[in-house]
Amino acid sequence: MRAEAEKIVEQLLPLLGGRNNIIGATHCTTRLRLNLVDERIADNAAIEKLDHVQGVFSRAGQFQIIFGIGIVNQVYKRLEEAIADTSEDDGNPTAATEASGRRNPLISITKTLSNIFVPILPFIVAGGLLMGMTGTIESSGWAAPDSAWMNILDMFSTSALLILPVVIGFSAAKEFGGTPVLGAFIGSILAHSDLLKSGALGALTPESLGVSGFHAVSAGYQGTVIPVLISVYLMTKVEKGLRKVVHPSAVLFVIPLVTVLSVGIAAALVIGPLGAFIGGFLSQGLQAAYTHGTGFIGGFLFGGIYPLIVVSGLHHSFHAVEYGLIADPEVGVNFLLPVWSMANVAQGGAGMAIYFMTRNKKRKQNAIPASLSSFFGITEPVIFGMNLRLKTPFIGACIGGAAGGAYVVFTHVAANSYGLTGVPMIILAAPLGLSNLVNYLIGFVIAVGCAFAATWILGIDESKGVPDV
Repeated sequence: MRAEAEKIVEQLLPLLGGRNNIIGATHCTTRLRLNLVDERIADNAAIEKLDHVQGVFSRAGQFQIIFGIGIVNQVYKRLEEAIADTSEDDGNPTAATEASGRRNPLISITKTLSNIFVPILPFIVAGGLLMGMTGTIESSGWAAPDSAWMNILDMFSTSALLILPVVIGFSAAKEFGGTPVLGAFIGSILAHSDLLKSGALGALTPESLGVSGFHAVSAGYQGTVIPVLISVYLMTKVEKGLRKVVHPSAVLFVIPLVTVLSVGIAAALVIGPLGAFIGGFLSQGLQAAYTHGTGFIGGFLFGGIYPLIVVSGLHHSFHAVEYGLIADPEVGVNFLLPVWSMANVAQGGAGMAIYFMTRNKKRKQNAIPASLSSFFGITEPVIFGMNLRLKTPFIGACIGGAAGGAYVVFTHVAANSYGLTGVPMIILAAPLGLSNLVNYLIGFVIAVGCAFAATWILGIDESKGVPDV
């Protein structure tokens, strides 16, 4: 696989306009996402003919190349190595900086969040599955709550939230240009076991932290996102500033100590409480819209437009909000994930309609497996391989996602964790009660059925769709 990826990158670089036409690269499950200085230089037709390339498109300032699952991460690693090799000059080295400066600030923020969360997706998926399994077993009474196995599962599932700031701190520091292990250090300060978890406060009165007249509640930020992101961003600024003034002989001793000490104090006394307040305000606002009956409109809108966000690759930035909902002791559930799930499975419904409508043998052969993968949370094959190419199925899927999203919000469907949609999300919905599970399954059927029907009514014109790769 490594040799194959190296060959792909060797062929890909000149077709992209050389390494100096690449500002940066990230990847998700199936797509290589590139920021190019000038996308007009890229030879799309030639790129689509490369082995393992399933399609090429550009959205929201990102040039995206679709690869199969399992190969994209290898291509990304080899591409990073090639970009880092500056032994040859094949472009204008200042162009990337200039292009980056012209980037829309909102898009830059969402892309940064996406770049932070994509590398930790295995952590997110494993943690979500463990929380869902533990909750399902507990609510179903399949094992005694105080049994050894339940204690082990509970320890495993809760550890994901407890060390979340450490994992995010490491990834954020890497994205911001700081030292990743120092980012993890800052995260560990915010998640320290001596800091009482906010959800466990109850009637307890936490101790107070005080330094030089500044006082803050000794509450921890386990499972939160905003405090660690702000703290690590500040950490990278402090670290970079110190590197400009500290003598090279003292770098190893001075910079880590001063950075961690100064930013750690600021994080515990100021940034942590401020970030928790911002996160709580956002969570409570969403909770109010969700519980007072008007949220179904938001479910309709988000269920409909979520596929567009997936196409842009910015959907991973929503993990920050989902973590905040679960970490907030007054919310404690994830009511956004069911909406995303409806949008994802609707893509499969549209793909199933294509199977019955298409006359293209290759497309008919790929329609079933691509649609089934969306029912298990992987939507790229059906979106980019089927629905977007024919256009009307993508519209039909958006209609189905909107209908399903409105239903699950109207019936207050929620999940007890994060990271899983489609069929796997059943284990995240089951712990919250039979009614929650039944309404999730009804929403599932509505989303798939409406997407299938809308695609059938809209029809497909294979002569005008994007040609198959």
